[in-house]
Amino acid sequence: MMYFEIGDHAALQAALDTMCTRLSKENIPEGVVFDSKLVVNELVINVLRHGGGRAFFRAERKGDELLFSVRGEKSFCPPKVSRCSSLSDECGRGLFLVDAVCLRREYSEQDGITVYMKLQ
Repeated sequence: MMYFEIGDHAALQAALDTMCTRLSKENIPEGVVFDSKLVVNELVINVLRHGGGRAFFRAERKGDELLFSVRGEKSFCPPKVSRCSSLSDECGRGLFLVDAVCLRREYSEQDGITVYMKLQ
């Protein structure tokens, strides 16, 4: 299991680099590592933007799935249904991308947002 506390974009980049290196060493397929980086980046940026000053990120492997949990200092409940924003909008695609890549997404007060990715 990996755990990171992220307060800014530099810390996010360092956490993503560490996560990707470790997943690669565990022989996770390159495409899954790429998808993991995309998902975690989107979730953490959303938490930094909407959920208070810091993001807390956990990654773990359970059988043939990867679980990523992200929460902020303040409670931030994402919408249950994501949608892709219009082409002219600057924001609004992150959660849509997360949902497109992941098997499922859940939310709890304790763990924040948890997403499940299938190892292929």
